[in-house]
Amino acid sequence: MRTTICEMFGVDFPIFAFSHCRDVVAAVTNAGGFGVLGAVAYSPEQLDTELTWIDERVGGRPYGVDVLVPGRIDSSVTDLGTRLADAIPQRHRDFVTHLFGKYGLDAREPLPVSLSAYADEVGRRVTAEGAGGLIDVALRHPIRLIASALGPPPPEMADKARAAGVPVAALVGTVEHARRQVAAGVDVVVAQGTEAGGHTGEISTMVLVPQVVDAVDVPVLAAGGIADGRQMAAALALGAEGVWCGSVWLTTEEAETPPSVRDKMLSAASSDTVRSRCRTGKPARQLRSAWTQEWDEAPESPGALPMPLQLLLAEGAMAGINRAAERGDPGARELAGYFVGQVVGQLNQVKPARRVVHDMIEEFASAVARMRAVTHDDAPAVPGGISFPPEDVEGRETTEV
Repeated sequence: MRTTICEMFGVDFPIFAFSHCRDVVAAVTNAGGFGVLGAVAYSPEQLDTELTWIDERVGGRPYGVDVLVPGRIDSSVTDLGTRLADAIPQRHRDFVTHLFGKYGLDAREPLPVSLSAYADEVGRRVTAEGAGGLIDVALRHPIRLIASALGPPPPEMADKARAAGVPVAALVGTVEHARRQVAAGVDVVVAQGTEAGGHTGEISTMVLVPQVVDAVDVPVLAAGGIADGRQMAAALALGAEGVWCGSVWLTTEEAETPPSVRDKMLSAASSDTVRSRCRTGKPARQLRSAWTQEWDEAPESPGALPMPLQLLLAEGAMAGINRAAERGDPGARELAGYFVGQVVGQLNQVKPARRVVHDMIEEFASAVARMRAVTHDDAPAVPGGISFPPEDVEGRETTEV
């Protein structure tokens, strides 16, 4: 394939695969796409280990790293001298304890709400200061892209990447965000519609992508609701130079998704996702579960905390919930969930990540062939390539809007 993105990064296919799993990243890169490792789950030392593993397996082929640096976080945790666990109100801790009891989690699973060192370490990774260590580690490896997943990249991130010759990407949910990101120096904009898993805005991909393409002068990747080649073809028809996918990799053989959650995804419909603050403190699309319903609908819910406090509370709890779910605890299985987009409704089979890439390209080729058939190449051409009878093209009254 030949797009600006393919030429920019030296890839065969403009498929960018976001995943927290190094196996997925390496598999997609080796299949001709571009794997992007989500770094928020790792300490700088762990990230160095993961990237070294990828380096050894991709043979110099391109891949990237994604960091989570929100533009705004709760003022109570902006001072890194503050213990983040201490900023979580007791009533929110008590609500998690209440949920563990209500859903009968196995008594062997201690309530992970003390947080302590876990909160202090993980929470700092979603601040500009904390992410700086991850960025430094990433740029010591031969990455070809560094992405900011939430908010404009910190100036120091853009400066360091530029000095290293590494392009910067940023995810956006509105046209204004896209303009702001380009002004901040990003080289690639990922226009992500509300259908996507994880942090999303409210505008659909079909509406957002062409608006962003028209508004900025850098390559645009389309994200949200893209899991097969037909959707990829639609994205390129909207003006995108490639696609950014996350949800489709969650049911691959290599994925990090807990088996109990993967099973829920394989049987889920597109209506089984919800955009909620209950997992991170910011609106994020995820599987509908007892966890989302309790936080969003229960009268006794204290409501979600701002980021990163809700992230720390929820991820600490989910660690215990997932362990109990894998032991077969029915209450834990009700509570368990993960970030996933509306395309979950078409994810009904476990495949190797490489097979997913190949299937997308075959489906893309079929979709393009269908569009060529629609244009009737032997008929008179009009703008857009669609043929109309002459009387419908000439002499027709038009109204300017």
